[in-house]
Amino acid sequence: MMWGGAVLAVAVVVFLVFQVAVRQLRAGIEQALGPRASVDSLEVGWSGVVLTGLRVRAERPGWPADDELRADRVRVVPALSSLFSDAWRVNLVRVEGAYVSVLRRRDGGLQVVPGLVRPSAKPAAATGRPVHIGRIELVDATVAFYDASVRQPAHRMRLERLNAELEDIALPALDRPVSVALQAVFKGPKRDGDISIQGQVTPATRDADIAARLTGVDLIALEPYLLKVSEAGVRRGTLDLSLDAKVARQHLHAPGVLVLKDLELGAGGGMFGTFAGVPRQAVLASLSRDGRIDMKFTLEGRLDDPKFSLNETLSLRIAAGLAESLGVSIGGVVDGVGGVIKGLLGH
Repeated sequence: MMWGGAVLAVAVVVFLVFQVAVRQLRAGIEQALGPRASVDSLEVGWSGVVLTGLRVRAERPGWPADDELRADRVRVVPALSSLFSDAWRVNLVRVEGAYVSVLRRRDGGLQVVPGLVRPSAKPAAATGRPVHIGRIELVDATVAFYDASVRQPAHRMRLERLNAELEDIALPALDRPVSVALQAVFKGPKRDGDISIQGQVTPATRDADIAARLTGVDLIALEPYLLKVSEAGVRRGTLDLSLDAKVARQHLHAPGVLVLKDLELGAGGGMFGTFAGVPRQAVLASLSRDGRIDMKFTLEGRLDDPKFSLNETLSLRIAAGLAESLGVSIGGVVDGVGGVIKGLLGH
């Protein structure tokens, strides 16, 4: 009887402590979401905090979508042991059925859910107490990417069925290697492609070991990056990209391969026309011979060198590979091929 009473007392204490922990976490979440966020319900239980119907409305005008973020369900599972420690530990953050809109401004700057990162929103890390997240899971997410740097209104690309896992996230320092695994579908007008990213990245130091693969991406969806105004359009075609990037002590080494397949160009430009800055006749000759165009390149440089530009280096390396593949001069290739890579990887 005595032992039974002791066990019951311990159970009551554990229950009360857990309730305090999740209620503190709930308060932190409500504060972090900011004034433009709303939720249909926010429940506290043994499994942690569960939000349903999360929505962060966009600040209009200026944002190309109605919402910056939506999620059907968000589950946050705190570690009970961290209640009395100097740092919060969250075992799991699982986000189901999310929608995220991303905007690249005309100047090339990238914005992702600005409503949660502005001064009006105060994340838990801002309280001075570190937060460690064991794992973040994204399940069946959608990302709408709007690029105002290539056309007006902003060009839209869309990723669907995105599933991702991030492990070992230390906030606010971000000084630990974060494991990343991501798979998604790249939507296209005529066909869908696949995207896969695997590896580790340390945001604070920019050290990274990442393997990225794009397979069967519809070139029609990438026309603003491939073509100049005066060039003929793409009727069909796909792009494959393989890139293995390593960054150590600010030094980047990233070999890659870019492949264009089943490419069919629209009429226009005559014998002096171009595609991605390359003489159109050279492209058609290569396609009639091989049915595809393969380009190899390697990115190399120091990220802390102010003279180093990833976009320019990438453009030059791929341009050299494309020129070699087609047997043409490198001069006209740089702008066109560089444009598509900027579109895929960011400014």
